Amino acid sequence: MVAIKPIFRHRLTHVQMPLRESFQSAGGYYSTLFHEFAHSTGIKARCNRAELQAITTFGDEDYSKEELTAEFAAAFLCAETGCSNEERVINSVAYIQSWISKLKNDKTMAVQAAQRAQKAADYILLRSFADAATSEEVAA
Repeated sequence: MVAIKPIFRHRLTHVQMPLRESFQSAGGYYSTLFHEFAHSTGIKARCNRAELQAITTFGDEDYSKEELTAEFAAAFLCAETGCSNEERVINSVAYIQSWISKLKNDKTMAVQAAQRAQKAADYILLRSFADAATSEEVAA
């Protein structure tokens, strides 16, 4: 059996996930799924994150920024859906710390990534559409 790696292919707008059974827990599966979904929100037609379009190589600055955003969004979505637990938090913290270390000269990166992540989570939860409709109603 060939192992499938979770990945978002932004040029194809496609999220690929291994089978749920290949994860040790449902929380691990959903955390990974949310992470990949968060990447999918970065395309121009959705949240239009410049760092997603600017990635040239694995681990470059833009890649690191995008990974931070996706992991924060996954943590937010796990909390929102109730699949967050101590194991999920420990895993997210470790992952976030690894990418922040690549951006050590940028002291604001974690906050900026969290802001972008909230927009991604809102998009996934369809909140951005509700906010837009409400804003238009208020303006009218």
